[in-house]
Amino acid sequence: MRYLFAEAMKALNIHSGWIVWNLFLAFIPLALSFWLFRSKSQLRSVLWWLGFLVFAAFLPNAPYLLTDIIHLINATREGFSVWVITLVLIPQHLLAILAGFEAYVISLINLGHYLRRQGAGQMVLTAELITHALSAVGVYLGRFRRFNSWDLITKPEDVVMKVLDDLTAKRPVLVIAVTFVILTVFYWLIKQVTLAIILRVRQRNSDHTSS
Repeated sequence: MRYLFAEAMKALNIHSGWIVWNLFLAFIPLALSFWLFRSKSQLRSVLWWLGFLVFAAFLPNAPYLLTDIIHLINATREGFSVWVITLVLIPQHLLAILAGFEAYVISLINLGHYLRRQGAGQMVLTAELITHALSAVGVYLGRFRRFNSWDLITKPEDVVMKVLDDLTAKRPVLVIAVTFVILTVFYWLIKQVTLAIILRVRQRNSDHTSS
C-alpha cells in the first residue's frame, strides 16, 4: 500500500507541472472573455481592443489541451502499475483536458452573448466557425511547430512564414482540417451540456427566489 502511494505521488509530481501550466494558459482567455464580453459597459476602448487581441492570441491554448492526450499515452508506458494508471494518471489527464476545453466553450459562449447584445446574433455561428478554424491553426502551430502565443509578438515574421508554408502543404492542411472538425463537433456537444447545466442552475435559483 505504501509503495502504491509513493508511486502515485511520483506520477502526480511528474505530470502535474505541464498540466498546471497548460491550464493556466487556457484560463487566460476564459478570464478575459468575462471582462470583454460580459461587462455592462458598451465602450470599446483601446484597452478593450488590446484585451481582445490577447484573448484571440491565447484562446487556442484551451482546445490545445485536447492534444495532450499524447501525454497520457506516454504516461501509460512509463512503467507505472495498473492501479496508478487507472486511478491517478487517467483521471488527472482527462480532467485537465476537459477543464481546458470547457474554458474554450465558455469563452465562446461569452462571445456569443456579446454578439447578441450588440444586435449581431445572426453572426454567432459564423464567429464560432471562424474561431474554430483559427484555433485549429493555433493548435497545429503549438503542437507541431512548437510556437507559443507570445511568439505572435516576439517572432511575428517566423509565425507568418510558417503559417504560409503550412497552408500550402497537404499534410499540415489535412491536420488542421481534421482538428477543425474535432473542435467543431466537441464544441457543439459540450456547449449543449454546458448550456443545459446553466439553465438548470438558473431555474433552481429562480425556484429558490420565488419560494
